[in-house]
Amino acid sequence: MKIHEYQAKDIISRYGISSPVSYLATTPEQAEKGAEKIGGKVAVKAQVHVGGRGKAGGIKFANAPLEAFTAAKQILGMEIKGIKVSKLMIVEAVNIQKEYYIGLTVDRNTQKIVFMVSREGGIDIEEVALTAPEKIQKVYIDPVLGIKSFQLRRLASALFDEKELRKKVIHILSNMYNLFVSEDCSLAEINPLVLSSNNNIIALDSKINFDDNALERHKYTAEMIDLKEEDADEVEAKEHGLSFIKLDGDIGCIVNGAGLAMATMDIIKLFGGNPANFLDVGGSSNPGKIVKAFELILRNRKIKSILINIFGGITRCDDIAKGLMQAYKSIDINVPVVIRLTGNNEKAALNILKENNFTVFSRLEDAVKVVLKKKVKQVNVL
Repeated sequence: MKIHEYQAKDIISRYGISSPVSYLATTPEQAEKGAEKIGGKVAVKAQVHVGGRGKAGGIKFANAPLEAFTAAKQILGMEIKGIKVSKLMIVEAVNIQKEYYIGLTVDRNTQKIVFMVSREGGIDIEEVALTAPEKIQKVYIDPVLGIKSFQLRRLASALFDEKELRKKVIHILSNMYNLFVSEDCSLAEINPLVLSSNNNIIALDSKINFDDNALERHKYTAEMIDLKEEDADEVEAKEHGLSFIKLDGDIGCIVNGAGLAMATMDIIKLFGGNPANFLDVGGSSNPGKIVKAFELILRNRKIKSILINIFGGITRCDDIAKGLMQAYKSIDINVPVVIRLTGNNEKAALNILKENNFTVFSRLEDAVKVVLKKKVKQVNVL
């Protein structure tokens, strides 16, 4: 789950990390009032769940309230990477000596939290990661043991040479780690973390993403979700118990289990295809969920074929087969559908599918080869 910058700012403030004074605005008039309260120079920043706001014109500076009004009028309603701007953050401008980066995420290879810092913070941190990865220092933290003092000192030394600045930033680093763990984050970063002209260390921009599976423990966080920023199909899928993420390919996927769904996409890529989505129908499916899965996938006009890959454990194969029959009765399915199905209630499922002239594979590799062949030849015979 993603949240806006102004929301992330509130969270880091609760964890004792200083940031500039700011106000939320949804109209030019509110932007003007916010600038009046702050006094002096302000930044008018678009609040959207994508990067590249500055380069897209979504961040403007204003020296007076009337300038903030004008800037807000220009930014509100503009689209940044397909997302319409409806909220702004009016924030106090800071005189910057130097920009830095700090961030935490989960490293699945080591099964640890990785804490990253760099003296090259700012809008081009992604470019730094690609072209000069040695400028990003990393410390891996065992979540059971927690972060240790020597690790904090190592990170602080990677950021600053001055002893006094190291002392200041250790406090921020420690609080960021506590925030990451306590709030069940999947990503927490401050970019840029700035050294101001009066030698204060301030969080100028922050980004926090949360583990969706832990939201039940954080009702305050769950209430922060902005459905206008979320993909409508993905929100609808979640309401029906489906895990669905759109991708750029043209082969639709209906799979049970997140790991199997990932493996299915991998093998499609291995054989030269491009998956159009990640879709996990869950461990306990019913026919209605399969119908909804087809509805979601077929809204994508790029779809050329659909692969159903079911390994029945908790999931009953006959429920999948019944759902497929319902989908064909209620939806215009005008693309080839290839099925790989094995496991719980497999025989009952095969009887249903064979009675309706479907070809079913027990090996995933065979099914993928056929779905790719059908994609090319546009054959609609199952």
